Amino acid sequence: MKKLYLNTGGFDTIFNDLKDSFNGELITNNNEYNLAIKSKWAKGTISGVCLENKMSHLTFDLVFNCDVSLSIESFQSAPIFFAHCEKGSLTHSFGINGEKKSLSKNHTGILSNTSVINSVLSFESHKHIQFSLIGVPTIDFAGDSTSELMTELKKRFMNESGNYIYIASENHKVAEKWSELKRLPQQGIVRNLVKKLILKEIVEMEIAQHSYNYLKTFDQILNLAIRPISEIKRISNMNLSEVIYAAGLAGRNYLPRIFKEKYHLSYKPFNQKLVS
Repeated sequence: MKKLYLNTGGFDTIFNDLKDSFNGELITNNNEYNLAIKSKWAKGTISGVCLENKMSHLTFDLVFNCDVSLSIESFQSAPIFFAHCEKGSLTHSFGINGEKKSLSKNHTGILSNTSVINSVLSFESHKHIQFSLIGVPTIDFAGDSTSELMTELKKRFMNESGNYIYIASENHKVAEKWSELKRLPQQGIVRNLVKKLILKEIVEMEIAQHSYNYLKTFDQILNLAIRPISEIKRISNMNLSEVIYAAGLAGRNYLPRIFKEKYHLSYKPFNQKLVS
């Protein structure tokens, strides 16, 4: 196994460390980085861009020639990372002996780490991996340490331990935005402007998914519990999970939490009540 250590800093530091670790060739242009790798360690590309508001976007398209672990120090800007896996899989743990969680195809993940324990990413040899990361700093974000976005990020995706990770099947609306990113033209001034908008949309959609505020959108469905029995019987064949998922507002992973919090009842008994 090849063990790598990434000392975090600016984009220059990160990409130059990756370049040295994998013996790659790095091209930079207007805050855009493209690292081409073809060595005994790996083959593929790592690309990234750091935008004016310090939000960053990185894409990894690699095949490793041996098992690799990448130990990453905490970033001074305390970013929240939003990940999307398009192909293959990787494993994350806080520390080499920490609990391992796998991010695989068609899954998204959210990660923050403000502790002294490194985040460790592990990759299997000879398996094609494609995944992307959005990094949003929570310190000195756009020069405003009290911005509404920063407040929401800290509230949803940070905890007292300093280690936060969440992995789940992708929400199809969020997945569509990730696909839009991939379809953007390779060059042009407009490209980064559009990319900035899409990145922000993805972050806002993830915040909405993890906030109870988005339940207001479901009121017509959730409030069935307190409507007259006759109306409940009239629509008793509704599949709430399918309705909410099709609307692209929240995945089925959120339903148990929603119903327990709102009705003090787990989702299955609630659904059975509707049917009966």
